[in-house]
Amino acid sequence: MTAMITLNGVTKSYGQVKVLDPISLSIEEGSFTALLGASGCGKTTLLNLIAGLDSPSGGEIGINGSVVYSASAGADLPAERRNIGYVFQSYALWPHMRVLDNIAYPLRLRGVGRRERHEAARAMLARLELSALADRYPFELSGGQQQRVAIARALVFRPQVLLLDEPLSSLDAQLRERARTWLAKLQAELKLTTVLVTHDHVEALSLADRVILLRDGNVEQDGPATEVYDTPRTAYAADFVGGANTITATVETFEPVAGQAALALGNGDRLVLPSTPVDPGNEVKIAIRPRRLQVLGHPASARTGSLVLPLTVGARLFQGNDWEVVGTTPLGEMRAISPTVPMNGPVFVGIHPDDCRVLLS
Repeated sequence: MTAMITLNGVTKSYGQVKVLDPISLSIEEGSFTALLGASGCGKTTLLNLIAGLDSPSGGEIGINGSVVYSASAGADLPAERRNIGYVFQSYALWPHMRVLDNIAYPLRLRGVGRRERHEAARAMLARLELSALADRYPFELSGGQQQRVAIARALVFRPQVLLLDEPLSSLDAQLRERARTWLAKLQAELKLTTVLVTHDHVEALSLADRVILLRDGNVEQDGPATEVYDTPRTAYAADFVGGANTITATVETFEPVAGQAALALGNGDRLVLPSTPVDPGNEVKIAIRPRRLQVLGHPASARTGSLVLPLTVGARLFQGNDWEVVGTTPLGEMRAISPTVPMNGPVFVGIHPDDCRVLLS
């Protein structure tokens, strides 16, 4: 597929403070990409560099085959000429303008006549099922309605890229779930190259085709959403994307033909797991997702081949369809998500090798 956005060695510093180390990547046309990470990791900074709201300290940025920033060539195309729609975290709607005029405002800046821009704004309102809100002011709208209006304003001039800076963070939990579904349907319908900034891994995994996990200004992991979740490459990725349980182990042997490592655990047990090459004697981490842990009332009910550990339950939290169980095992604290939990008597957790991932860092 054609690359819509390309970054080559893009860096950003504020004085002596480096915010982004050199980042090189490309984002395909029509894709939905999430920039995921904790506060301060550089994700919003990267979004602003793409938009032209801030300038890199070095490197090159291309959009739809054209260079919009180049440190070596001295090029820096202004934001208004990059044909990018941007939705801010606060929505940034003009409080003194009606919804119709808010949405039409980008066309007004581009010199479109009043009649034409209002026609385009009404068409966008109808497309997003917001026609009834045309004459209201932002303060008369709910959070979810403000979000949709902000997105309508970003789309009315037909941008080639849509950038979203945590657009769901101001919504309550129930509205956020509905908004995710609506946003996913809209992007699929428009097939518009979309980049979402979020700190919420559920939001990133459910919306995006591709997740780029950032950490301290660097790309920690980059790949399809399912890959980032199922096969994290580092302990940080495993913990941040889904809160995996991690166990420390020591490599006893590595079999290159089978691609397997025999790992000694702290309690004397042993696991043989698929692994990339690793030297005997090295310390590694093993990641297990909470939903992959088996919560048991008796060791005999574990899947064949599982390592079974006693669990001293510290908390049982009912979540509707599932229980979250937190407790300690001989290998440390573990968290499990399970449809059922023994309420009386001993509790065990089963760890199956198929559900484990070896992390080298």
